[in-house]
Amino acid sequence: MSNDLFIRNVRPMAGAAADVHVRDGRIAAIGPDLAAPAGVEVLDGGGAILTPGLVEAHTHLDKSLWGMGWRPHDAGPRLIDKIDNERRLKKLINIDPARQSARQVVQSSRMGSTAIRSHVDVDTEIGLWGMEGVLQTRADYADIMDIDIVAFPQSGLMIRPGTADLLDQAMKMGADVVGGLDPCAIDRDPKGQLDVVFGLAERYGKPVDIHLHEGGTMGAFSMDLIIERTRALGMTGKVTVSHAFCLGDPDPALVDPLIAALAELDIAIMTTGPASRPAPPIAKLAAAGVRICSGSDGIRDTWGPYGNADMLERAMFLGLRNNFRKDEEVELAFDVVTHGGARVMGLAGYGLEVGCRADLLIVPGTAITEAVVSRPSNRIVIKRGRVVARDGAVLREAP
Repeated sequence: MSNDLFIRNVRPMAGAAADVHVRDGRIAAIGPDLAAPAGVEVLDGGGAILTPGLVEAHTHLDKSLWGMGWRPHDAGPRLIDKIDNERRLKKLINIDPARQSARQVVQSSRMGSTAIRSHVDVDTEIGLWGMEGVLQTRADYADIMDIDIVAFPQSGLMIRPGTADLLDQAMKMGADVVGGLDPCAIDRDPKGQLDVVFGLAERYGKPVDIHLHEGGTMGAFSMDLIIERTRALGMTGKVTVSHAFCLGDPDPALVDPLIAALAELDIAIMTTGPASRPAPPIAKLAAAGVRICSGSDGIRDTWGPYGNADMLERAMFLGLRNNFRKDEEVELAFDVVTHGGARVMGLAGYGLEVGCRADLLIVPGTAITEAVVSRPSNRIVIKRGRVVARDGAVLREAP
């Protein structure tokens, strides 16, 4: 199928009207009143907004319950309660990682995402089942989605002997990133966990993305240790801290030195804009020069019933959580779910310039802020120059 396309009458980033010529899956020309090449498919944008594809930079493709029917949620309130409940249910109700990751990828494509970073569970009870399934989905759905895989010790690393060896195997299988989780609160051995995580990153030349749910002084302590490792190992620009609730602490004496170190070492932050936990301050981080991305996290899984893979909606959540009201503030939230995610994931050729990959979203609206707050359903999603979703209909069907 051809990856050549001519898009007429769109407004890049809600600016002036322009046409876009896509050749071989990349933007060959962009500007007003271009001539459509003979024989190339023409798509009329109708004056809608053109943006790069949305970037889902933090989710868990292997364990969504999408398409499995409604299931009441009965996990306890603590983090460890949810981890234990999930591990019990994975095989009991057959949360097959290949099937479920494919379903979520198709839904993400429908909503406008063109790239995903997924944390994939590696566990002594399920072994590499999640890795095998998501690797299959990455290969099978490469025409509609780029997938970055994090090998993730969800159940703990040091407290579950054998997990470190499984993480090593996951990296050999093709994981792109080494994951970690709450070095103090879950493993109770921050040095041991970070030795393993950063050791694997060094061995395989891969980046790190650590879930850090720990709040307050405990979270700041773990963050300090991550900062220390990043500096000592020369991993500037290669580390992401996800959630980072400690950065939402109201004490500037605790938070400001951490933000300064994050900026110095180019350590990225992922925030979902949580409603129930302290949240990293997006405007403050951005002003300091810290890269910021976002994601849906779990989508209708055993942890909670929420989520629809819509990163426009996620931008709205970021805006609400950070009290963004002005257009330029909401545009910052939109940047987090587009260019921010691309910067964190290292997506080459992302954007709307000539030479960039034609991973694009066309969405109705007068302004970026209007698109975020209204979240129109009639979207057109383009991956490498091909229309892969239009008005909710998708190129690829889910299993």
